Amino acid sequence: MDKLSEEEVLHVAHLARISLTAEEIEKFRVQLKVLMDDIDKIKDVKDYDEEMMYTPIKDKARLREDAVGEMLTAKDALLNVPCKNGNFIEVPVMINE
Repeated sequence: MDKLSEEEVLHVAHLARISLTAEEIEKFRVQLKVLMDDIDKIKDVKDYDEEMMYTPIKDKARLREDAVGEMLTAKDALLNVPCKNGNFIEVPVMINE
């Protein structure tokens, strides 16, 4: 079959909550069939079992120990800030108010 039926296309359009003209229905009869054939090709891909290798490294990540370092003072932290107001850092608004 090289086309889907008109009822199948209308069913998909109903699920997508769109209305189609007669020309669009005819166009999508072919295009949706091509899409369905591509999905069938994906289904034919060999499934891998549990032995599938996700990463080529067997070692676990080596993390360094947490060490408390020298803390910045508020004055030092504000030295490289482009916009500030007193002890506060000014940042641009990112959401509509």
